[in-house]
Amino acid sequence: MEPLKLVALDEVDLAVISAHLQDAHAPLAEIAYLPREKRFALCMARLEWEADPDSPPRRRLTGLHFERVLSARSRNIDPTRKDDSAELIGIVFEPGDSPSGAITLFFSQDRAVRLEVECIEAQMRDMGPVWEVESRPRHDEDAP
Repeated sequence: MEPLKLVALDEVDLAVISAHLQDAHAPLAEIAYLPREKRFALCMARLEWEADPDSPPRRRLTGLHFERVLSARSRNIDPTRKDDSAELIGIVFEPGDSPSGAITLFFSQDRAVRLEVECIEAQMRDMGPVWEVESRPRHDEDAP
């Protein structure tokens, strides 16, 4: 499977990145807000959802960064617990005064990061390595 490199400049693009990163494992030590650069970045181990479902499930190291970030706030994330990790559930954009708004990254265990942004400008990039895992998470499609 070829490494992915995706750019998001609007809500539709961001939804595509969110889908590729669903269930990614994000070590808290690999999450950083760089206010001077107006950048928020994290590294994760994402599942290769785009792979053939009959092939063995694999994860790969992936980076995600957001540009033009004005502020970042977190909920239920303790930055001193560097050995902890969270599972990404999804990424949502809430419009403000166009083109600004808020991007929220929702994680397992009621954790979240909210980014106030000038506009949507994000990039997801597979960086390698790739490794097989036991199984893919199952999601109940009939759940409300």
